[in-house]
Amino acid sequence: LAGLVEVLHLFAVALGARHLVARRILLALQSFNGGNQPAALGFERRQLLQLGRGHTKGDTVVWLPQERTLLSGDLVEFDATPYAGDAYFTHWPKTLENLAALEPRALVPGRGAALVNPESVAKGLAGTRDFITDLYESVASRARTGADLQAVYKETVAKLRPKYGHWVIFDHCMPFDITRAY
Repeated sequence: LAGLVEVLHLFAVALGARHLVARRILLALQSFNGGNQPAALGFERRQLLQLGRGHTKGDTVVWLPQERTLLSGDLVEFDATPYAGDAYFTHWPKTLENLAALEPRALVPGRGAALVNPESVAKGLAGTRDFITDLYESVASRARTGADLQAVYKETVAKLRPKYGHWVIFDHCMPFDITRAY
């Protein structure tokens, strides 16, 4: 175990996280198998929550109820294109509603700046929801007509670029997102 601690310490130092490194390991006494589960970390209460599918089928968020802060992972992106290569497009908007129902005062998204007030949280949730909805509706409507994937791709990118093209990794994500939605 001492060797593992040293390897973890060296890895953390290499990542520039020297100030975060503890010189001991705490072994997990619980595991998380989905659903909703409280977790005591130190003196504060945390909750691991699965509030629905979206980015993947196993999306799990961390809710800090005392601070009313949500760590959403890739369920929410802020001014960044969601990667949706494993997405559940028809579920994702409802999952975002479930996140909003917690009424977070702050949110740490998967990409983008931390959202530090209720207004910016609402903007982050709405932006992600709008992108997912716009992309899926564009792709699904053309796929139903029998359009091939290449045509659907070109049309969807052209349709979404004016609104979302300035977002980080837009061009990178679009092939994955459109293919999954198709």
